[in-house]
Amino acid sequence: MIYIVMAYLWASVLLYILMGGADFGAGILEFFSTRKSQERTRTVMYRAIGPIWEANHMWLIIAIVILFVGFPVIYTTMSVYLHIPLTIMLLGIIARGTAFTFRNYDAVKDQLQVVYSKTFMYSSVITPLFLGIIAGSAVSGSINPKATHFADAYIFSWLTPFSLAVGIFTVTICGFLAAIFIIGETKSETDKTRFVKKSKHMSIAALLAAALVFAIAFLEDIPLTHWLFGNAVSVACVALAVASLIWMWVSLFTKQTKLLRVIAGAQVTLLLVAITYEHYPVLINLKDSEGLSLLDNYGSPKTIQSLAVALIAGSIFILPSLFYLLYSFSNKREA
Repeated sequence: MIYIVMAYLWASVLLYILMGGADFGAGILEFFSTRKSQERTRTVMYRAIGPIWEANHMWLIIAIVILFVGFPVIYTTMSVYLHIPLTIMLLGIIARGTAFTFRNYDAVKDQLQVVYSKTFMYSSVITPLFLGIIAGSAVSGSINPKATHFADAYIFSWLTPFSLAVGIFTVTICGFLAAIFIIGETKSETDKTRFVKKSKHMSIAALLAAALVFAIAFLEDIPLTHWLFGNAVSVACVALAVASLIWMWVSLFTKQTKLLRVIAGAQVTLLLVAITYEHYPVLINLKDSEGLSLLDNYGSPKTIQSLAVALIAGSIFILPSLFYLLYSFSNKREA
């Protein structure tokens, strides 16, 4: 049963990156658009994410519940030592959702629309930035459970160059996913050309951010290269991700956009497999001590069994409804 729970945890993280990431990316693309094109970008993005934006955070909630119920030691460690970036990320989600709702559904259109738009854009950047910071802090060994000072325990556990670089990389990935996913939602050739261009720009930004992550990992003596190239599975995943990146660029230049979503989703999936395979089953690396393993820090067998049954039962009811939601609004947009 523990492996079923672990599989759901990994899948929830992946789906949140793919769907929630594309959701955040909508605001990121708007943030980096010129004032002249912001209004059109906003309109196209709203039509695409408006009907389902709230459902994307379901995957984050599932991941948190799995950690809270099934892995209390790991959950406690993260929520204590990373409580500042976690709080900022959650506030960003709240601010973004509130701004999105009032900007698009407010009965009165006044000057507050400017405030709503800025809040939506800024929180769309801040939230994935701190999501990446949390991920970078968890794997880099910067969390020090033996710290005796507030700053060492609760500030420098996440405020590191490597974690910031991972945060920037996460922002670019979200923007890249949004640009790729939105191409299939556009009917206008002008819009399609604009988002193809944005996809190229965000792809380049993601590559530069990845290079920054590698450079800082080398300077801070973090074995990122070993994690990605130290075993056959990770090497194969990285090779396939590079090959799919070339395929994606060819598709963008030839405007063969039908498979772009599949390619982009496969790239992110392969990268997540590559980075987590070497870590398995450790979820958090601690400073100057052993990491926290999922296989050594789970709850009682009865709790894990009940959690696994609940996750399977929930999938049977929730996933068909979610797919129907996507299908319904997809047909509505086409109508």
